[in-house]
Amino acid sequence: MADYVWDPDAYLEQMLAEIPGYAELEDAVAAATDGLEPRRVLELGTGTGETAVRILAKHPEAEWVGIDASEAMLEHARRRLPQAELRTARLEDALPEGPFDLVVSVLAIHHLPGDGKRDLFTRVSRLSHDFVFGDVVVPERPEDAVIEIDGVYDVPSSVPEQLAWLREAGFEDATATLVRPDLAVFVARRPRQ
Repeated sequence: MADYVWDPDAYLEQMLAEIPGYAELEDAVAAATDGLEPRRVLELGTGTGETAVRILAKHPEAEWVGIDASEAMLEHARRRLPQAELRTARLEDALPEGPFDLVVSVLAIHHLPGDGKRDLFTRVSRLSHDFVFGDVVVPERPEDAVIEIDGVYDVPSSVPEQLAWLREAGFEDATATLVRPDLAVFVARRPRQ
């Protein structure tokens, strides 16, 4: 994954300007956790804590562990999430030790190429039965793409590809809901033994 430096103080404003549907995507990911009772949550790509704040509002008792490649972003998140365990790590690195009741992510996984997504989904399936993420996707019709994609730092995949990789990783129940033609929320569940 290519390195990109985000400004934590400008992150939310930048996301709202560059990602039409950003707030709706965040809200949809949080809503997808309704009905779950996670005690321990892992977030992939914590950023400034936008996703964590929304999900913790629904699940205030959850223990939060988050990773992000940017220490500057995590420093910002630590101010918002003082009880969370936040670590500097990339999605390609070994994930924190599980198990987790839930793994979540918003706008991080599209930075991995297809084989990187497949590998990540397999590693996540070893840690948790429930996986919810929202991200940029390749729309069915190219003319529906609104979000600027550089093809280097941003390498989204299609919904069908990602659903197939989730099922291949062991998530038998995997669905996707479009927030916009180029933004989707994925909910993947593995059977409990």
